[in-house]
Parts: sequence; C-alpha cells; structure tokens
Amino acid sequence: MLVYGVAILAGCYLIGQIIGQLLGRVLNIDANVGGVGFAMLFLILVNQWMHRKKWFTKEMESGIEFWNKMYIPVIVAMSSIQNVKGAISSGMVAVLAGIIPTAICFFMIPYISKLSKSKMKD
Repeated sequence: MLVYGVAILAGCYLIGQIIGQLLGRVLNIDANVGGVGFAMLFLILVNQWMHRKKWFTKEMESGIEFWNKMYIPVIVAMSSIQNVKGAISSGMVAVLAGIIPTAICFFMIPYISKLSKSKMKD
C-alpha cells in the first residue's frame, strides 16, 4: 500500500507537469508554468476525495508522507534547473506569476495563524 501512496503522488505530479507545459504553450512561454503547484493542488484534491470515500489507508499515507519530508530538497533541485532568464524575457506574465501568489501568501499568513489559534483553543 505504501507504493500506492507514491503512485498517487507521481500521478498528480505528471498531470501537473503536463498542465504546466500546456499552460506555458498557451501563454507563449517556453517554460512550465505552475506544474508543481497544479500537482500539489491535485494531490490535495485526490487526498480529500479518497478520505471521504474511505479508500485512503495509513500505508498509502506513509508513501505520501515520505515525499512530504523530501518536498523542500526536491523543489530546490527542480527550481535550480528552471530557466529564469528565459521566463523573464518572455514577458511580465512570468514575473507576475511569481510575485502575485507570493504576495497573497504573505498577506494570508496572519489570517491563517488566527484560524489555527482559534482551532487550538476549541
């Protein structure tokens, strides 16, 4: 079952990469636009769906947890091969695609922190 968790993660990653490549082509950018982000979104959605259906087992969760612990090193390695100069020279879309989500995350931190504190009190 551990393998199923890794397979779910790999499937979400592949689908995210395909969508990121297609989005890059649609926007006329020779790069993957948000492939890892789409993959993580799909993983969250599949995870929730499988939990609701009671198909998600502890062993499957172990497979995903393993890669969860490896997430930062993998992302750092993946970002090191990105063509930043090519993305920036392709236009402002690539720059805005990085700046806007980052700014939204910074502004959301206080609200998320309040939510987690209120849930801890209950």
